[in-house]
Amino acid sequence: MPVPFLGRLNIVEYAALVGSFLLVGLEAFIRIFTLALPTTLLELFYGISRRLFNRLASPAQKRAERRRKSISTSIRNASDFVDLCATFGYTAEEHVVQTKDGYLLGLHRLAWRKGEEDIKVNRGPKSVKKRVVYLHHGLLMNSEVWVCLTDEQRALAFVLVEKGFDVWLGNNRGNKYSKKSIHSSPTSLKFWDFSIDQFAFHDIPDSISYILDATGQKSLSYIGFSQGTAQAFASLAVHPKLNDQVNVFIALAPAMSPAGLSNGVVDALVKASPQVLFLLFGRRSILSSATMWESILYPPLFTKVIDLGLGFLFNWRTQNISASQKLAAYPHLYSFTSTKSVVHWFQIIRTKSFQMYDDDVHPPLRLSSGSKYTKVAKYPTRNIKTPIVLVYGGSDSLVDIKAMLRELPAQTVATEIPHYEHLDFLWARDVDELVFPHVFDALESFTGAEHTREEYARYQIARQNSSLAAATMTQGNTGSGGAGRKKHLHKGSDVVDSDVSTAVGGGSSNHDEEDESEAGGEKASLEGLGGGGKELSPSSAGPSPVSPVSPSRIQGRRVPRFCDAAAAAVVNTDGTAAVVEQDDAGAATATAATSPAGLSKVSTTIPQPTTRSRGTGGSRMSFDLIKSGKGIDLGAST
Repeated sequence: MPVPFLGRLNIVEYAALVGSFLLVGLEAFIRIFTLALPTTLLELFYGISRRLFNRLASPAQKRAERRRKSISTSIRNASDFVDLCATFGYTAEEHVVQTKDGYLLGLHRLAWRKGEEDIKVNRGPKSVKKRVVYLHHGLLMNSEVWVCLTDEQRALAFVLVEKGFDVWLGNNRGNKYSKKSIHSSPTSLKFWDFSIDQFAFHDIPDSISYILDATGQKSLSYIGFSQGTAQAFASLAVHPKLNDQVNVFIALAPAMSPAGLSNGVVDALVKASPQVLFLLFGRRSILSSATMWESILYPPLFTKVIDLGLGFLFNWRTQNISASQKLAAYPHLYSFTSTKSVVHWFQIIRTKSFQMYDDDVHPPLRLSSGSKYTKVAKYPTRNIKTPIVLVYGGSDSLVDIKAMLRELPAQTVATEIPHYEHLDFLWARDVDELVFPHVFDALESFTGAEHTREEYARYQIARQNSSLAAATMTQGNTGSGGAGRKKHLHKGSDVVDSDVSTAVGGGSSNHDEEDESEAGGEKASLEGLGGGGKELSPSSAGPSPVSPVSPSRIQGRRVPRFCDAAAAAVVNTDGTAAVVEQDDAGAATATAATSPAGLSKVSTTIPQPTTRSRGTGGSRMSFDLIKSGKGIDLGAST
């Protein structure tokens, strides 16, 4: 029988917990001391940190800092979301939505391309009708993280606007844009008494309802990052009607049941009682002193502190994000949230269950190891009817994709970007090439609230065409190295893996020298992403996509193979088969074997890479299998 409380941790974990008490106490003391200092002394500390950086930095680092300064200063110094958008020439609207429990949430809207500001969008019968996309941020963030990039083409919100979408961006209660309630003040304990449950039951559904009412649209597309995906999982699971209002859910760096944290101190906090955590951090906003550190540290040193913190907590190296991007974005990284919401995450990690907040974490003394008096309700995520598209990083310590897929509906599709970490999905150098095509494929395929068979089939075709386009693009660059990509189709409680390979785009880089050193001179272009190169556009009759087969290796990297078998099965929009044949010249041709009514045959020829793989079986995909949860049947590689 375990000893209550004392039996929760071992000696090492207790030592880590005591150390964490000391660290948090020191941080609180420094914060209080700093708040009492006059502005002149704060400026003195800032100047000292700048001189320290200049003394310790190498000449190359100083030159790189001068080059980056003009690029990132305007982004770093922007005061709010509207200013950030204005930096790139976009006009943003600010909205306020009141939740059913009285919180006032800030919403931001980007509805106009540059020069379209006078056009009415989704405002009455005579206005321009645009599809609506909703973006939601992660833990300890706000809507600014989507638009604080140094390149306009890497900001997903701006790219979506240019593609003709009406883009809305949400904010959680308690953050920079949502620190108001009609019932309580942000200085009170009551205001901060919320967890992920309140995000799911109120913030997300009430924000979506407001947006649909304002635009007159029947449904919207949801794109979430990190905790923004967890909130959508929870909301869609407990609000059946919401599934009719969201036509597709695209989850970037999805979070549902994280595997855990790499640092022993934080791991001890995860296992600790909520009372201990509330004693450490208080019952209001957590880590509210983060903004203080930004004000007294020279920006390059501040980014270094953030990088050290990310490495300490999650073992992230942040090498896919350029130094100039860090200087611009890190000041916009933090926003307020409640300690209770972080405690909720610790409960989820400890129990390995995506559950609601446990208010009674000290049940009565157990008489046997198998008896329980209470059971915390799990979010019934298998009930979600909205199509789900997951895009996750292979180097992201917060994602346990197999555990996640076991708790999601059978039709869920997940794609891995192997070298990506968590924040890369917001700010990586090549996020527009490696992530955005996945987003666009899903948005273009799922357009209605009915979630029809045709939409699922259209999405599979879009993914296959993107695979062909990217693979064709990489033919001339196979000598530059590569990076793998895995595609999973969930089949019941199992995960079906197919190694869908990719080649890295070679050639020279135009990055600054500091970017080249961080990136190692390579920029990945994943198969199936369609980033760059010539698009293999389907005809109006509808294409017959080529199913991927097993990869071969070049210089230790994986590159695409189209067809090593004599023929591989392909699927048409109605589920009928097409055939992929390989001729003597090494070209693979996809031809519709049977043509559905009203559709003509389609033939697409793809040049065959010269490198031979050791052989593979065919790949078979049926739409009926996808809908029934059986996914893709993949041939075995030898």
